[in-house]
Amino acid sequence: MFQEPGFKIYCAGNFITTSKQLLVTNPFDGSMVAGTFLAGDAELEHSINAAAEVEDELAEMPSYKRYAILKQISEELLARRSEFAELITLESGKPLRFALAEVDRSIQTFHVAAEESRRLPSEHMRIDWTAAGEGKEGIVKYFPVGIVAGISPFNFPLNLAVHKLAPAIAAGCPIILKPSSLTPLTTLLLAQILDLTALPKGAVSILPMDRQTGNKLVTDDRISLLSFTGSPEVGWKMKRDAGKKKVVLELGGNAGVIVSHGAELEAAVAKCVAGGFAYAGQVCIHTQRIYVLSELFDAFTTRFLEKVSLLRAGNPMDPETDFAEMIDVANAERIENWISEAVKGGAKILAGGKRDRSFMQPTVLTGTKEDMQVCSGEVFGPVVVIEPVNTFAEAVNRVNAGRFGLQAGIFTDSITEMNTAFNKLHVGGVIINDVPTFRVDHMPYGGVKDSGSGREGVKYAILDMMEPRLLVKNC
Repeated sequence: MFQEPGFKIYCAGNFITTSKQLLVTNPFDGSMVAGTFLAGDAELEHSINAAAEVEDELAEMPSYKRYAILKQISEELLARRSEFAELITLESGKPLRFALAEVDRSIQTFHVAAEESRRLPSEHMRIDWTAAGEGKEGIVKYFPVGIVAGISPFNFPLNLAVHKLAPAIAAGCPIILKPSSLTPLTTLLLAQILDLTALPKGAVSILPMDRQTGNKLVTDDRISLLSFTGSPEVGWKMKRDAGKKKVVLELGGNAGVIVSHGAELEAAVAKCVAGGFAYAGQVCIHTQRIYVLSELFDAFTTRFLEKVSLLRAGNPMDPETDFAEMIDVANAERIENWISEAVKGGAKILAGGKRDRSFMQPTVLTGTKEDMQVCSGEVFGPVVVIEPVNTFAEAVNRVNAGRFGLQAGIFTDSITEMNTAFNKLHVGGVIINDVPTFRVDHMPYGGVKDSGSGREGVKYAILDMMEPRLLVKNC
């Protein structure tokens, strides 16, 4: 249904083609989903100029109009929910039920942005704290920062793009979005909805680009803020190259879970299996490392392996499928090599470990060491490490080990352990009695260390996309 007539790119409010075709294939069977196009330097330049032309119009747009635009997008997405979910599945290989959940989250993200557009920050402040301020008062108002560049990854081709688009519209910033070249079609389908709204032409451009052209989003001084979701190696280099612009980075991690005394074991197992293997583990907050108090280790591991054995692999378009291919062969081969490295270093495979082209079996390891890639790196695939620990404090130290700090999950009924985890874990979010894979779209989301800087979550992204200005009045 998506092959004809293909997808044009959305450049400064117009659907256009270029001389560079981009073919998108289905990770499950290698079939072509549809063709689109790559934008070049000329299309990017046109988009930047068009964005600059509508900056003032967007900044002056009253909140009720921003609200109406965002609500319209949310409602149109709801009306076309199945269409978007099927396209996500076709181009990313994500099982259909997870794709439907992604569309639902995107609907909610636009809805939240609509609500937040009516409560943009402002502040009245007393100036007369000293004699110099007597007879004066201050008003702090927040203004759009300017043109935003968004770069989104393949694993949530709709919702992670929406987490850049929706806050920009709410804040009154024009935005140029570069989707992943592996999964550009869903955002181009979204452009069809955006184009029906009252947004001025040039407010949004969606441009698949190669890396060389896309890097100009990083280096061009006319762009005021860069929001990037992707790998730490790429993200930190972008920050170094970005010049004076603001930079928000969401760079993933190797999320840890602690299963402690008093945990509801069945619930913990079920949530950890889902967190470890949903969308073949290709999630920034994928449950990668599980530390279980030693007296619970055997019972937890036995039940975990039973649940893993029940995962249904198959065609991602089948609503019953739990687990399917990874995005490409290269990533599956990388994970296979990491597993081999761990086994050579003394780790034991409890389940899985085998690869067939881009299909990597759900894999469970134990006996790992902290310097192994499966522990210290971001697997971003269907590998979970389960290790016993003697104390809760040891588990906290193990979760904190290494370069990442995005989110962590704690299964406990102890208020003391909850407070210890919140105060001692070096992460952006601590999730109690759930896995680190938990996220709702209005909460602040982001990490520390190599997991990035700044926060997503609609309100928090809006704050990054605005800047305060002070007015001091003589009363």
